[in-house]
Amino acid sequence: MQRRQSSKTPKQPLQVHHKNQTDLSAWRKGGRIDTEKSVQDHQSPNDQKNDSKQDSLEQALSYFEKVQDRVSLKKNDVLQKHLTTVETIALQRGLPPEGFDVLLNVALSGKLADTVNTRLLKSLIPASVIPEASVVSSVSWLCVSKCSDNVQLLFLRWLITVFDFIDHKEQLHALYGFFFSFLQDEKMCPYVCHLLYLLTRKESVKPFRIRRLLDLQAKMGMQPHLQALLSLYKLFCPQLVTINLPGKMKTYFKNSEGPWKAAINTVRRRNQENSPVSKPLLLGTAQPQSRKRKWNTQLIIPASSTNKNNLEEDREKNRVDLYSMNESFPVEQLQTFSQLLQNIHHLEFPSQMGSVLTNPLLLHYMNCIKDESIYLRLYYWMGQTLQEECTWCVADNSQYEEEFKDFLETVYKTECFLQEGFSSCEVFLYKSLPLWDGFCCRSQILRLVSWIPLSSFSEMKSHLYDPLAQLFFTSSLYFKCSVLESLKELLQNWLNWHVIHLDSESDSEVHSLNTTLSGLVNVVAELIHFVGWISTVALRLENNPTFLLYFILDFYETVCDMYLRYNLPLLIMPPAGVFYPALLSMDSVSLNQLCYLMYRYRTNLVAAKENELSKKKILQFKFSSQTYQEYNQYIIAMVGCLWTSSAFQKDVHPQGLRMDDELLKKTTVQEFKTSFNIVYHPAMMGYAVLFLQQAWPDDTTFNFGLIKGKKWNWYLEYLYAQGLKGLKVFIESSINRVSQASHSKAGNVQV
Repeated sequence: MQRRQSSKTPKQPLQVHHKNQTDLSAWRKGGRIDTEKSVQDHQSPNDQKNDSKQDSLEQALSYFEKVQDRVSLKKNDVLQKHLTTVETIALQRGLPPEGFDVLLNVALSGKLADTVNTRLLKSLIPASVIPEASVVSSVSWLCVSKCSDNVQLLFLRWLITVFDFIDHKEQLHALYGFFFSFLQDEKMCPYVCHLLYLLTRKESVKPFRIRRLLDLQAKMGMQPHLQALLSLYKLFCPQLVTINLPGKMKTYFKNSEGPWKAAINTVRRRNQENSPVSKPLLLGTAQPQSRKRKWNTQLIIPASSTNKNNLEEDREKNRVDLYSMNESFPVEQLQTFSQLLQNIHHLEFPSQMGSVLTNPLLLHYMNCIKDESIYLRLYYWMGQTLQEECTWCVADNSQYEEEFKDFLETVYKTECFLQEGFSSCEVFLYKSLPLWDGFCCRSQILRLVSWIPLSSFSEMKSHLYDPLAQLFFTSSLYFKCSVLESLKELLQNWLNWHVIHLDSESDSEVHSLNTTLSGLVNVVAELIHFVGWISTVALRLENNPTFLLYFILDFYETVCDMYLRYNLPLLIMPPAGVFYPALLSMDSVSLNQLCYLMYRYRTNLVAAKENELSKKKILQFKFSSQTYQEYNQYIIAMVGCLWTSSAFQKDVHPQGLRMDDELLKKTTVQEFKTSFNIVYHPAMMGYAVLFLQQAWPDDTTFNFGLIKGKKWNWYLEYLYAQGLKGLKVFIESSINRVSQASHSKAGNVQV
């Protein structure tokens, strides 16, 4: 999280590995680091007014730097004054990099009372970066036990919170063993595990450390923070960690951000609003954008822990073959795909995993190199961010809805790029959907729903289907259609996943494949049944609107082709509450869609039956006889309506159109038998009128009885020419037209 390199090298009063850090006198001019000379012409109008405050901060830092003896807060007005100054300036503008060395040393040295030390630590709000040297120096105080346990614990929490603001990490990595030794303290153990989780590299995993973690787990039980560290160790060195660990954890670590997070966000927002140029307080090597929230600042690639001086020397040299070197390649230098290929085994990922989301090259790396440790770090960061920053779960975040939308959109685009959903997003959706109003970030949330990974139906029913159904039934027509579109994409993503993994399976893994296939079939079937249920209810609630029916039938266009297109041995017919409203629809689009669906159902069922008959061995998956029976019932109803005009007599479905003639006569409809054929059907009558106008332009009586015999065939060709391809393939596949001489009566039909 370094700043962009400036053309000027300001004064450095402290020996810190950061060329863009300046001293207090530079910081006091605007509370920020000027990266361009033109910034001097855009000084804040309140600069002179705040000069006295900045002078007071310098005096306060000077006071704390020189304090020697233990001083009581109650009896010392000078101490109270300087402490208040530090707190006020920190909350208003943040502290300059040079202030951390002084304040950390005095807070951890034990010179002052715990009350003062606690207030100082809570005031450590960075305005830009935190020098690594200051952190290392402060850690050294932990060796001499000068400060109390509570102060040590607060320091660790602060260090975890501001970890991404530390300009370098190499010296901190060198202290890995020192931090590891604090695991024996039960109170500090959760926060030490959290810090170690952030610091862990492959070379950090040692057998003695694994044994120590296992001993602690045996002593304390299955603690999530220990499991998190063991999981990361197992990803780096699976041969060393042989125990079974839970696949998913809702939350690994306690919230360590305490009083700092809100203050950091406030300071960064205020500094950005006061800055007339691109925000230099955003830590990163890429050009920063106008972002306010924590996640958006972390989407910029930060500088790695590699010494930047060495990086600049490398730039000046000729192209160095880093592939042959053992040194890591920092990601902020990664600009082209060829660089990615040359250094793919030497990339050093940033501490801020959020920056990976906006870098296509790093996403290509994640696709090519299945490094589980990267996914684990990304899932942890994303899970924490989503949980803590959700605008409807945390009241104070409601004002940041637009920025949260941008973040969710970035996550969704990343899932599309990787073609897989994040488990951390799944956990977030399961937790937040019961609290969601269906309006805030609607498009983004429903898009994330479409990438939920496969999981058990019981889990999805309670966490996804139930809260989604409540919103579905009580929301607008547009929301219902959006949910159906999202569930269709979810089904397609699951089916695409199945095809990809099916192709990658070897013959030796048939048993494992069958187990996975069985689970997939069950989960997909439950999703289809759920959509069928909510669709049936929605059509009744909304009085069968064509707009809603389109999205429902669009979902079943995926369902009807699952066997042939996705090689999944499953076909489920739409429920009668969907089929019959589509069959009797007033709109030709819905009827045409239904005809195409039935054509594809027939094609898939015929292929499945032929495949079943041709196989000598018993297949594990077969379509049930109920599926064939339901299909035949629907076909009889459709042919009876559209072709033979016998639906009221021959429809055998329990929820079908079968009615007694006496009841039909009471409707006073003269030709009730032909009311739903392709001429008189409400959805087709407009085409029939236009056909009559073309065939008999002088006849103004609109006698539909004229459409028979050859005119019937002409009428069919006319319908096909109007783009009703679904009707065309349905008639050609499901109706055997033995006699084409006359269609005024019921034709010979074979279903």
